[in-house]
Amino acid sequence: MVVYHLSTECYPVAKVGGLADVVGALPKYQNKIKGVDARVVMPWYNKPFVYDHEFELVFDGFIHQGPNMLQVQVLKEKNDALGFGLYMVKIPGLLDRDNPYGYQDESFQFLAFQQGLLHWMCAMEIRPDILHCHDYHTGLVPFMIENCPEFISLKGVKTIGTIHNGEYQGMMSWDMANYMPSFDRYKWGLMDWNGLINPLASMIKCSHAFTTVSEGYLEELFISFRGLESLVRQEFGKAYGIINGIDTEVWNPETDPMLDFNFTSKNAVAQKKKNKEKLCKEYGLKPELPLFAFIGRFATEKGADLLPDVVWKSIKQSYGALNIMILGSGNTYIENKLKEYDYTYTNFALDLGYKEHLSHKIYASADFLLMPSRVEPCGLNQMYSMRYGTVPVVRYTGGLKDTVEDISTGGAGLNFTYPGVDDIVHAMNRALGVYNQKGMMENLIHANMNFDFAWEKSAEKYIALYNS
Repeated sequence: MVVYHLSTECYPVAKVGGLADVVGALPKYQNKIKGVDARVVMPWYNKPFVYDHEFELVFDGFIHQGPNMLQVQVLKEKNDALGFGLYMVKIPGLLDRDNPYGYQDESFQFLAFQQGLLHWMCAMEIRPDILHCHDYHTGLVPFMIENCPEFISLKGVKTIGTIHNGEYQGMMSWDMANYMPSFDRYKWGLMDWNGLINPLASMIKCSHAFTTVSEGYLEELFISFRGLESLVRQEFGKAYGIINGIDTEVWNPETDPMLDFNFTSKNAVAQKKKNKEKLCKEYGLKPELPLFAFIGRFATEKGADLLPDVVWKSIKQSYGALNIMILGSGNTYIENKLKEYDYTYTNFALDLGYKEHLSHKIYASADFLLMPSRVEPCGLNQMYSMRYGTVPVVRYTGGLKDTVEDISTGGAGLNFTYPGVDDIVHAMNRALGVYNQKGMMENLIHANMNFDFAWEKSAEKYIALYNS
């Protein structure tokens, strides 16, 4: 079985969020299953990875995007260094940039990516068993291969769509249809939603099956899906919730090269303490106090807008009997407010930006991880934290409720229901109570490290879905 994963992100090539972690791990674990050949196709970026690895040109051709003729090159990483075949689509002026997102012409980018990769497959007579489309950036592929004469050699290929985050749907005006490859115009309704081209809606309509990255998130989409609730209810017969896993080869506290002190569940208490002491010294925190951490984008869906008030109120209520460390970026107002507190409070530390190595150190050092998400389709941070013996404090939503059970019902985490400052601070106060019970805290560290979030089970579920 040959499977091509189509995505705009893939760790460690280019990462913005959890999509990259999934696409960088799932195909690797699928390839460990007998008879599976999983590969990844993504855009070309000016990233260190592409200059640190050797690529070979496997295709050089042209496509038309409206009146424009675009050169399309496909380059393959020679040594399958990631555990799967990696193909990168390069289109000068569109797919040769520094970052995946943030450009005003991204609709042209993603259309060109989809058209370019399908043109390459048809020209080279590549006909996979499965095209696995990740998020709206590749959401028009199922429509194109069935309704664009240019891609007739791919007609009938099975397509799977995965919704990593339904908040982003890629909507664009119907004027953009003039820049697509020609298609059967009477099939326009398969791309339309409320008078716009909606790639995510099209993926749901046209794919043979679609998945969400947790069962809990699938349930939520039936009642809250930014206007697509009726569509997902209509298509529920081909909907599946499959929880993400984590790459336990990358996220392994015993071998992680980014840690100052490695550890296993047997010596986790002592070694985590050493990591914490070193991190606290570097950031001017007090190692004898419990350390709460937040890692992620400063987006409202992550509850990041609540962080400034959470920092202020939790420090005030506890009389400074805790440390808080935040790693992230993405909203100027939140950044500036947190900078103020960084100067004001000695037990608060802020590091702005995306820093993979620092995130590993924080997971290995923190006592508690905060995830006050309003929307969390799956969530990987809570799994990383648990793998590193850090207790998750999470809102009971989406994939968080699938992976983190509260200590009150025998679990090893702390849940709260409402995404509000008071609820978050209340959960943090519960965490302080746990921290002051040495035996209970140590038991939670061991319990969390023993949870199995490896990709093997989820990879097998995807293969079973492909086979069906």
